[in-house]
Amino acid sequence: MPPATTTLLLSLSLFLLFSASNAHNITRILAKHPEFSTFNHYLTVTHLAAEINRRETITVLALNNAAMSSLLSKQLPFYTLKNVLSLHVLVDYFGSKKLHQITNGTALTSTMFQATGAAPGSSGYINITDLKGGKVGFGAENNDGKLDALYVKAVEELPYNISVLQISQPLNSAEAEAPTAEPSQVNLTAIMSKQGCKAFADLLISSGADATFNQNIDGGLTVFCPTDPVIKDFMPKYKNLTASKKVSLLLYHGIPVYQSMQMLKTNNGIMNTLATDGANKYDFTIQNDGEVVTLETKVVTAKITGTLMDEEPLIVYKINKVLLPTELYKPVEAPAESPKPSKSKHKVVADGPQSDAPAESDPAADQTADNQNGVAGLDGRGLLMVLVSLCIGVSLI
Repeated sequence: MPPATTTLLLSLSLFLLFSASNAHNITRILAKHPEFSTFNHYLTVTHLAAEINRRETITVLALNNAAMSSLLSKQLPFYTLKNVLSLHVLVDYFGSKKLHQITNGTALTSTMFQATGAAPGSSGYINITDLKGGKVGFGAENNDGKLDALYVKAVEELPYNISVLQISQPLNSAEAEAPTAEPSQVNLTAIMSKQGCKAFADLLISSGADATFNQNIDGGLTVFCPTDPVIKDFMPKYKNLTASKKVSLLLYHGIPVYQSMQMLKTNNGIMNTLATDGANKYDFTIQNDGEVVTLETKVVTAKITGTLMDEEPLIVYKINKVLLPTELYKPVEAPAESPKPSKSKHKVVADGPQSDAPAESDPAADQTADNQNGVAGLDGRGLLMVLVSLCIGVSLI
């Protein structure tokens, strides 16, 4: 094989490897620049850093320690400060070059504050304007057209993944700085009751399971709420459970971490629940097919049909079925295959009675076997090793 071809294949291998890895980490980026240590700290404690890292296209308007001191002097409550910082995260890519190539000299772009759904009207949008003398101004759309801050420099750019740009001072927004209720003050069951999940909320209250849900809100909580018609149809089965099993079933509908819709789509796999306790796994598998996200328990597959509330660290989804754990209900077995005739000439007769029931298929084992037999199961590192081995083998011919 010509050296040029070998080099091309190796380059392709490295590209696939790095594409499969996490593209950026805002904490590590800012850690290389001590002048942003305060900003970096508050991105971490407000959990904004984790959300930034999960997004594929993002721009962070970084504030140095002096600018952060100005913002902190307002003594904003913790969750209000989070809203203000989320206003400094644009959900689009703006590198230093793009700032000076804005069509018509000005652009309106959405922020992470807008994405939370907590920003009324257009208050979660930022105006970016290319000014005279090579300057670029930034201002909240709801701030009477004022451009509060100027572009200072590019801290780091990974086109078209993440851009970290320093701006001169914090952006002002009355809506972002408005008092924000802490998640622990949110009445979870009241929210569900008003939006089509009253029956499920009533079960949480009557069983006492609501206390466990409320205790997990501050640390992060995702709730999957069956709608009222779904609970009505399920009630005969629910009434047959013991009190402890009723609680376990209800806790099975909560995950003790915040999982946005985007996170669910990108983090497919097994999830523990509030009911998980050592050997009692009480887990299920999250899968997605495009925009459709499903929860698979081996007993039933439920689909997410909507979002009741999304204010990190709490998010509540509507689902179209009650989640049934294998710890309480028998798994659904795959259809049995027709028995193949034995090639042995000698018939072996067992001493005891024989069962005609087929062995239960292990979906996890089936998936592992599929992955071992196909390229689709290879991760970035495995694919790299295969291509490198191919290059070496061919070059020796």
